[in-house]
Amino acid sequence: MVHHELTARLNDGGYKNWLKAGICLLHLREGLHAFTNREMRRFHENLLNRNQSLRRPCQRSCRPKNNQLYSECVVCAEWRSEILKHHTHPAGTVNWGNCRPQLWSQDHWELAKAYMPRGQTGEKGSDKCDASALLNLLNYCDHFSYIDQERVRKVIHCRNELMHSCGMQVGDEWMRRYKACLERLLQLLTNVPEVAAANQQIHKTLTAEWSVCVSGVDQVDMSGEDRLEIDCMSQWEIEAGSISQWEVELLRERLQEVQFNADAQEFGEMQSLREFLLANPDLGEQLSPELLEITSLGRKRKREEQSEPVQD
Repeated sequence: MVHHELTARLNDGGYKNWLKAGICLLHLREGLHAFTNREMRRFHENLLNRNQSLRRPCQRSCRPKNNQLYSECVVCAEWRSEILKHHTHPAGTVNWGNCRPQLWSQDHWELAKAYMPRGQTGEKGSDKCDASALLNLLNYCDHFSYIDQERVRKVIHCRNELMHSCGMQVGDEWMRRYKACLERLLQLLTNVPEVAAANQQIHKTLTAEWSVCVSGVDQVDMSGEDRLEIDCMSQWEIEAGSISQWEVELLRERLQEVQFNADAQEFGEMQSLREFLLANPDLGEQLSPELLEITSLGRKRKREEQSEPVQD
């Protein structure tokens, strides 16, 4: 069966661009998983070899509170100092709430999460992290200083523009700039097999047409041209299945982000996402838990606004 709902959405050029750009981020994420895991394991081992006291276990089962790390034990305090020493912007916000400090001496990925955006607490490995988390790791941990940080930051900027784009729409000029930013970053990692494979998938995505023509031809008596059309439709079904899965994954990531950062701007985006899912029942059905959650958050926000005292 032809994916009519997806086909209709892809008739909107702005949305098709948005979806293509987002899927490129999913491919980039896959390419960075093994690379960042290997590099952070190496970084962790280097820290332990240079400072044997970091091998000692946590003495108080230290844990952050409200994204801050208070009254940590002497071991975790030393880890904190080491993390800041290797942070490219130590005066900025460090999301200690991502970490379980008592595991810093044992788990290289608990160390990695100190260099990531909020919301990574439950992620126990690189394969659980999205592109934003991994790109921020490259940007904020000086172990990756051999990578041109300006190129990393430009991709982060494009990613943020994409995920906060009004109505999930981006234009052709934006796509050209985005493609150039991706290519310039990936050029630095061509020696990493997983990144090279991701680069191929990104190129394939950016150059794909993603269109199908359905004419209602009677298959009993078809010309060669008609059979070719049906073959194209069959190929589209295969592609559409993958595109649909990526679409849901990308929207789920966006929904989780707006739920986690429920400020005024995110609230407006949350409402737009809710309206989009209601207007596209095939997506609303697959994302029904997230749809229920943002509906509940929306009602809670309205009640809070109504209960706020009126100021003179």
